[in-house]
Amino acid sequence: MAWGKKKGGRKEPLFGLPAALADLRLTPADRIPGGENKPKKSTKSPAKRKTGESDDEPPRERKAQAGRSGTKRRSKSRIGASLGRMVYWGAVLGLWGAIAVIGVVIYVGAHLPPIQSLEIPKRPPTIQIVGIDGSILAQRGEMAGANIALKDLPPYLPKAFIAIEDRRFYSHFGIDPVGILRALVTNVMHRGVSQGGSTLTQQLAKNLFLTQERTVQRKLQEVELAIWLERKHSKDEILELYLNRVYFGSGAYGVEAAAQRYFGKSAKNVTVAEAAMLAGLVKSPSRLAPNRNPEGAEARARIVLAAMADAKFITDAQAQASIGHPSYNVKPVGAGTINYVADWIGEVLDDLVGQIDESIKVETTIDPKLQSVAEAAIIDELAAKSVKFNVSQGALVAMTPDGAVRAMVGGRNYSESQYNRAVTAKRQPGSSFKPFVYLTALEQGLTPDTMRQDAPIEVKGWRPENYTHEYFGAVTLTQALAMSLNTVAIRLGLEVGPKNVVRTAHRLGISSKLEPNASIALGTSEVSMVELVGAYAPFANGGLAVTPHVVTRIRTLSGKLLYMRQPEERNQVVDPRYVGMMNAMMRETLISGTAKKAEIPGWPAAGKTGTSQDYRDAWFIGYTANLVTGVWLGNDDNSPTKKATGGGLPVEVWSRFMKTAHEGVPVAALPSTQGGWGLSNLAQAASQVSPPTAAAPPTAANNGGYRPPPTRANARPEAAAGLDGWLMDRLFGGNR
Repeated sequence: MAWGKKKGGRKEPLFGLPAALADLRLTPADRIPGGENKPKKSTKSPAKRKTGESDDEPPRERKAQAGRSGTKRRSKSRIGASLGRMVYWGAVLGLWGAIAVIGVVIYVGAHLPPIQSLEIPKRPPTIQIVGIDGSILAQRGEMAGANIALKDLPPYLPKAFIAIEDRRFYSHFGIDPVGILRALVTNVMHRGVSQGGSTLTQQLAKNLFLTQERTVQRKLQEVELAIWLERKHSKDEILELYLNRVYFGSGAYGVEAAAQRYFGKSAKNVTVAEAAMLAGLVKSPSRLAPNRNPEGAEARARIVLAAMADAKFITDAQAQASIGHPSYNVKPVGAGTINYVADWIGEVLDDLVGQIDESIKVETTIDPKLQSVAEAAIIDELAAKSVKFNVSQGALVAMTPDGAVRAMVGGRNYSESQYNRAVTAKRQPGSSFKPFVYLTALEQGLTPDTMRQDAPIEVKGWRPENYTHEYFGAVTLTQALAMSLNTVAIRLGLEVGPKNVVRTAHRLGISSKLEPNASIALGTSEVSMVELVGAYAPFANGGLAVTPHVVTRIRTLSGKLLYMRQPEERNQVVDPRYVGMMNAMMRETLISGTAKKAEIPGWPAAGKTGTSQDYRDAWFIGYTANLVTGVWLGNDDNSPTKKATGGGLPVEVWSRFMKTAHEGVPVAALPSTQGGWGLSNLAQAASQVSPPTAAAPPTAANNGGYRPPPTRANARPEAAAGLDGWLMDRLFGGNR
């Protein structure tokens, strides 16, 4: 037997990892269930095996109970943790949301108008245009009535706006959350924007400080400004500001301007029905303006009346009694031809007074009575004969011999076309340009009795002709101008030189570019009506240059004078001798020439007709010592008319206008020369009433020394069309 051996054998000491693992033992609880292939060795005592009891039973029950209680604790712990996380992240998100809101408010506030400009701004300037008698003719810019105090209005007027626009006006703080929610629900139900949630305060903020653009930023600015207004002003002050600033369509701002515009009365005197109509316009002023859409305006007014009754502002009986009873006192917007004058004034204002930053009154030379007569003459003539002669447009300019415009019609209907045919349009004047050719000839030594040949002519392959290819041989210049013989005008123009003709026209007031060629004698270079009429004025005033003008004074509404037209230095552009000769020659146009239908009983008058190639333009420029008036008729697209000539429709319009314009005016003679070429005032007046016969022999007493127009034995007294008499039908070419 070996020494030192004990039972169980010798155990050597262990070091390192083996020592660390030496006491490691696995228990049954550490084993993976079903992980062993060998059957477990039973540890039950013999007694327990017999009874079927197990030593492990009590520990298992305790362990299961402990597991269930642990699960409950873990579940409660998880719920608590989730709630904690929700509270935490809710707080975080709320904080960031608050920061974002503050940031948006700061950003929007930073883009508001400067704080010094957040005062109630002045009204935009209004341009008030008045006639020579002081009556208001037109207004440009925003038509703003005088501010009117809330206490001076009938109580149902402001209540109409509250009922339809902001029922909780007196209870909200500038914005109405209830109204916004209601509008949101309504818009969702209608799948579109059918209702707005803006308060009256928000609308005022937008009108005073912001633009009309539809952006989120503008809406947020509107909210901030509404709250600012509510803090700075009382409810009644806000309502008064709103009523005096809101837009009602047709250029009217404020209830006073709107009441005057639509009903011809002050806002202090409107009825319940009229108040409801005004309140209804705010939703869509341009679409619902009663002068544009009376049916729509009345339908909207009925809605407002129902809202007023629902809010107990009026009774149901009052609402029913007011339906369909507003009274209109307005003309259709923009229909008056005076608007052509207003547009012309607007074009020259900047040159006269510069930038306009306050409302002004423009005093003009326009005579309202003559303007109405001119408008009626153009409109009525076109209404009666536009189809027959295929003429769609007309224009008229009447001015005094010193250039003051008394009436201007730029077209038959301003609301349909704002194009000003009296100022902007340039057309061929046709034979109405010939006086400048004949004046040039007189200034070069010819006389009204100078003879020239009316015969065929050719100029570089161009063969101008008279109307029926008939010619009269030797005629005087007076006869040639009265009958508007084309071949004589061409010969005369070439004789004196086209460049000299152009210089003469420019000297008298034509400003348009003129081509110095042979056809200039027939008026082939385009001019505007206002400059052509102005160029005839020296014949009526003794040879003095004029500048057509319409503005005399410009004042602020407080009376401060901004502009006054100063008397201009009037240069002598035509020698008085030649003025007298031209007047004697052009008088014959009205006596026996192409304008025989033109008459002003008792008044000496003169003028010249004009018809451009293919009857595209028909003109007559005629004058007395009192007025120089031009009439044009034609088509905007330059299409030919159905033989509308200067001696036809334009003469009829001119005669109608001039007869009325000279009623009650003392008769005055045209400037004339003394001696062989002059006509006495008595002879001039008498010839207008009963012109001498063409066969009368030339004497100093009756014809001033010039020959009557040639006649034909078989001449008809009037053309079949009734336009210019037999001279127009038989003797004149394409340009008359």
